[in-house]
Amino acid sequence: MAKWSSDSVMDAALDVIAGCTLLTVCSAQPTTYAEASSTYKLADVVIDSGDFTKGNGDVSGRKVTVGAQNAVTIDASDTATHVALCVSGSSTLVYVTTCTSQSLTAGGTVDVPAFDIEIADPA
Repeated sequence: MAKWSSDSVMDAALDVIAGCTLLTVCSAQPTTYAEASSTYKLADVVIDSGDFTKGNGDVSGRKVTVGAQNAVTIDASDTATHVALCVSGSSTLVYVTTCTSQSLTAGGTVDVPAFDIEIADPA
């Protein structure tokens, strides 16, 4: 018997991601909200539901695309290695991904390109 899941199940998980209110660029992989929003944070930008678009996955399932964030002010100098999505009101770290490693200098700006978070259909 084949496995199957309604798109609404995957969309519910993606809705949690799309509820994020803060995107941070970090110098290491954060495992807590405090690390994402302070300890490892090099740059941050407030985001809202308008920064997310849900749709069909590239291969299967569903995905949410996180919109590009341009000219984000850099607060601290170091090498960016991760991007984190958080809900600032509840101090919740929701999602972390890697990014192209690049040296950032305080006072400058950084562009975060759009990226997808995809949940595949059950196999």
